[in-house]
Amino acid sequence: MTGEDQAGKGTGDRRPLASRNTRWAQTLARRMTALSVTPNRISQASMAMAALAGVSFWLSGVVGNVGPRAILLILAALFCQLRLLCNLLDGMVAVEGGKGEADGPFWNEFPDRVADILIFAGIGYGVAAPGLGWAAAAFAVLTAYVRELGRATGNPSDFGGPMAKQHRMAVTTAAALLSVVEAFWSGGAWILTIALWIVAIGSAVTVLRRSGNLIRHLKARG
Repeated sequence: MTGEDQAGKGTGDRRPLASRNTRWAQTLARRMTALSVTPNRISQASMAMAALAGVSFWLSGVVGNVGPRAILLILAALFCQLRLLCNLLDGMVAVEGGKGEADGPFWNEFPDRVADILIFAGIGYGVAAPGLGWAAAAFAVLTAYVRELGRATGNPSDFGGPMAKQHRMAVTTAAALLSVVEAFWSGGAWILTIALWIVAIGSAVTVLRRSGNLIRHLKARG
């Protein structure tokens, strides 16, 4: 899902995703709906994909040989995209497939927060900068906190960037694939380190931007 799809069921308060309207996504969602797979299980699977991505990132900084490192980085990029695929499908199965569950709002949000932590902490440990990884994870979680705070106060969800979830995963996936070239070229880890800085700073800016929007909404209502 996007972590908001079941929570916004029936309200139109969903993250705008062009991929939701593609033929392949709709076909896959229909097939998932026809199975006994529930949206919550898909949401839970997203945490597993994120855990595999985080472990792959971490191990890529531990292994000494270039070949295994490149394979781990490719796997990390793949698992990041599978996380997003789960994020897309759980909402479509819940909303379009009519299989939303009573505890759906919890499983909409909780796995996404866990996923961000697992991925960015994994990158941080992989590039020997755990503090930076945890900072990126913390700001990523805060972007969702401000969005949900807006919902809790009766305002529309703010999915604005510059570093919303899809942007974070795009930066992370691109950095993982570029790091494959870097592994063969110099053996360094600068690209993933820079990516963490981009995510951390971009997420912090996103938090400030969403907070400012929420404050303006609250003042306008008051």
